[in-house]
Amino acid sequence: MVNGGTVNTWICINFSRSVQDSVAGGFCSELAHMCHISGMAFNPQSVLPPISARPEQVERALKMRYHEAIQKLGQGRELDLLIVILPDNNGSLYGDLKRICETDLGLVSQCCLTKHVFKMSKQYLANVALKINVKVGGRNTVLVDALSRRIPLVSDRPTIIFGADVTHPHPGEDSSPSIAAVVASQDWPEITKYAGLVCAQAHRQELIQDLYKTWQDPARGTVSGGMIKELLISFRRATGQKPQRIVFYRDGVSEGQFYQVLLYELDAIRKACASLEPNYQPPVTFVVVQKRHHTRLFANSHNDPRSVDRSGNILPGTVVDSKICHPTEFDFYLCSHAGIQGTSRPAHYHVLWDENKFTADGLQLLTNNLCYTYARCTRSVSIVPPAYYAHLAAFRARFYMEPETSDSGSMTSGTAAGRGSMAGGGVARSTRGPGAGAAVRPLPALKENVKRVMFYC
Repeated sequence: MVNGGTVNTWICINFSRSVQDSVAGGFCSELAHMCHISGMAFNPQSVLPPISARPEQVERALKMRYHEAIQKLGQGRELDLLIVILPDNNGSLYGDLKRICETDLGLVSQCCLTKHVFKMSKQYLANVALKINVKVGGRNTVLVDALSRRIPLVSDRPTIIFGADVTHPHPGEDSSPSIAAVVASQDWPEITKYAGLVCAQAHRQELIQDLYKTWQDPARGTVSGGMIKELLISFRRATGQKPQRIVFYRDGVSEGQFYQVLLYELDAIRKACASLEPNYQPPVTFVVVQKRHHTRLFANSHNDPRSVDRSGNILPGTVVDSKICHPTEFDFYLCSHAGIQGTSRPAHYHVLWDENKFTADGLQLLTNNLCYTYARCTRSVSIVPPAYYAHLAAFRARFYMEPETSDSGSMTSGTAAGRGSMAGGGVARSTRGPGAGAAVRPLPALKENVKRVMFYC
């Protein structure tokens, strides 16, 4: 860990019938010790002793224990973390718990399955410590070149890096909205902390409708807002500077939608910038990330150990930007990760717009380097982390949608019709773009302290 977070106040709730409170207490002590030796300031003593609760009473148990802890802490003090032990087969419990913690109580939580509580392996505890650290505002990894300000076209001027994704409901769910998520870096020059916002929008709508929006307020007249504007303000609040460059990684777009998405979302980014300050138009680089394709890369000399890794895949950091790429457009394949099993699938990056005038090598190097900063593991990952985080945030927001009936849906099958909008307030009805007229029930708003950290990890 580069910067260890601080956890002074925490509690544990156990929803597993097979885990006794004494076992839960021992597990929490081991986890607290691992967080401490990893570099966090972690108080080994919980505010209240671990308590067991029934899964069907999750809301009652969470709120009751939370208020007991707040009452014991006294005026003005808050809980930093909730540790939860879940049954191995927990159905909708995980989703209900995250929704209550993040939209109602304003509390970040870390869930652990029963099988891991009994095993208590050091590797598992170390991985959980990584997740807890970023949830409480710490940093796990920072690029050396970022600290020494040697990343071309990023380190010289304040730069914000966005990631965006839209997840759609499962086939057959005709009424569920699509969920859009946007994350943005909140530190510079390190570029490792990402705040996230989510919104729901019309069913199967690929364009992110709430990047920028306007509405009429009876007192203030025309008011502008949206996810881009809120994240730009958040960046300025965190760093003390407004971004002078924007790099936007967009996931989940098929080639047939490239220019429709570019025109709509680039326009939204420009309008969001202009709404903050007249003539404020930082240069934008818009990159689409694709993972679902059928291209595989193999080394010419497959038996040469210098050309392949242990699993027989091409080496991480391999770039292909000619021959199999578009003859005139700016695109490249990047295998940024070391394959563990099977054949590595490289990510395909399409640069649709580049006002920052990146060289091919410069953008490839930046993208590859960012893949080593993913918070949840100590390896490089296959797609650039901002796009990865946006996918995680969008997946998390699907848990916030409550079924219209009283029965909770299963965690794996998704929920029925849900609430849509920016989880930060507002209504999910944009005044611009396709599907604007479709009314979507608003998602419950994320609490402010949750929005500021990487709650989706």
